[in-house]
Amino acid sequence: MSDALPGPDGLLRCPWALSTVDYAPYHDQEWGRPVHGEQALYERLCLEAFQSGLSWITILRRREGFRRAFAGFDPAAVAAFDDADVERLLADEGIIRNRAKVLASIGNARAVLELDGGLDELIWSFAPARSERPKRLADVPAVTPESTALAKELKRRGLRFVGPTTAYALMQACGLVDDHLADCHVSF
Repeated sequence: MSDALPGPDGLLRCPWALSTVDYAPYHDQEWGRPVHGEQALYERLCLEAFQSGLSWITILRRREGFRRAFAGFDPAAVAAFDDADVERLLADEGIIRNRAKVLASIGNARAVLELDGGLDELIWSFAPARSERPKRLADVPAVTPESTALAKELKRRGLRFVGPTTAYALMQACGLVDDHLADCHVSF
């Protein structure tokens, strides 16, 4: 038996995708699909860090505001942010105005620029072997040995707000793991 539920269109989805209308397009078109590229992965890394302690819908609904505020998540542009940019970000109602997370995002951009091989190569080197999709939500872990190792390596490289749970959420969002339920209609 699966926890997948039918949506208004009759398609089976992971239950969280039906909790608000904003989730279904994200679930169907983006979550779990492989993401590559420095800018795209840096964006996901930042958004997952900002989500820490909050619901993902809060971040998803402010995503365009984050993109505007953080120069489209271009690591080189964000790495050049100064104190005036920090103050601008802390005054921006279109994002989450958390000083520690803002400073971490800027510091993380600087750390990304220092990576040998780049962020894409680093993150994807922790992708586990593909396995069967979970049948039930209870089968989806919050942390794995791979996410713990990824978090440890990101921290070693100078990145912040990247604990094992955040690293696993990043792995799910970026397609390193496929945690769509077995009966969910999404496939790739």
